[in-house]
Amino acid sequence: MGQSQSEMHNEVALAQIQGLYKKSVSECPSGNLHLHEFKRIFGITHKSTEEECAYMENLFRSFVANQDNTIDFMEYVAALHLVLRGRLEDKLKWSFKVYDSDGNGCLDKREVTQVIKTIHSLKMHENSSSCGDLSPDQICDRIFKLVDKNKDGEISLEEFLEGAQRDKWVMEQLKLDVRPSGWFLEQQKKCSQT
Repeated sequence: MGQSQSEMHNEVALAQIQGLYKKSVSECPSGNLHLHEFKRIFGITHKSTEEECAYMENLFRSFVANQDNTIDFMEYVAALHLVLRGRLEDKLKWSFKVYDSDGNGCLDKREVTQVIKTIHSLKMHENSSSCGDLSPDQICDRIFKLVDKNKDGEISLEEFLEGAQRDKWVMEQLKLDVRPSGWFLEQQKKCSQT
């Protein structure tokens, strides 16, 4: 899977990543990024929807490796690298971790539906035509039909990886790719204007 011409054009330069690192150190001199700071970096404010806040909380938890409820500098660097330059398999493993809200290593329909509803809500804010004709519950049911190979009502990491890589539609539904390079470049542009 190579990068498309537009993806390569929007590739994030190393200097831009270094600028973000410097900004993180200046905004969080302790070296620890707390949830409220993480939300602020991503533009989540008191005006944001409940779904957006919950989604950012899941993302935050997925990057906290040592369970101390903060993202230290090394976790931050690893998260940036994963989101901006990571391999597809690593991004899918991270997506699985975000979906697995109870941390038991399997996804049930409640967990999958919850994330899909949040993504659906976010997409509706961006572009009402981007969500298609299926409801979040219908998307979840279809995912389970295509991915839950042993029909036990849960999706294991192995099933998640295989299902996403086998079926393009499933990949689009499960992958938590919110065009991070585009978002990052947009944030850099906003910061340079202020």
